[in-house]
Amino acid sequence: MTETAEKLLTPEIDTFIEQWKEKPGNLIMVLHRVQEEFGFIPRQAAFEVADALDIPVAKIYGVITFYHFFKLTKPGKNQIAVCMGTACYLKGGQDLIDECERILGVGLNTVTEDGEFSMEAVRCIGCCGLAPVLTVNGEVFGDVSTKDMKKIIDQFEAK
Repeated sequence: MTETAEKLLTPEIDTFIEQWKEKPGNLIMVLHRVQEEFGFIPRQAAFEVADALDIPVAKIYGVITFYHFFKLTKPGKNQIAVCMGTACYLKGGQDLIDECERILGVGLNTVTEDGEFSMEAVRCIGCCGLAPVLTVNGEVFGDVSTKDMKKIIDQFEAK
């Protein structure tokens, strides 16, 4: 971290890091806490975590890019996750992604210009009996058809 950069991590996160510093698996736990605070892992936060844990920043980026859960960019206010597990894929998961891209005007892993929506494909939501499934901000929608997508998006756009 440069001397002129303003510190990004909060005192609460610093305390959390101190509590986890010597424990096995500390990096994953710290990154979860950072993402909980910001909604993603800001670049500066990654450097500050590296300094605090005395590890190379490359190791942090290795973990962030390996685990699908961690985000490097700020997601939209409304986060859409379309399941692409086997059951959902076979029952039209890709069609839901295509329709969502059409409606929102953005592709996977991007955010709409207004910052309202982001969309990602996920491996499994755990609701295979309801396939195809998607979530918006953690709320599960099952047995979704492409015809349902506009209505689902509209209900979150209104909030």
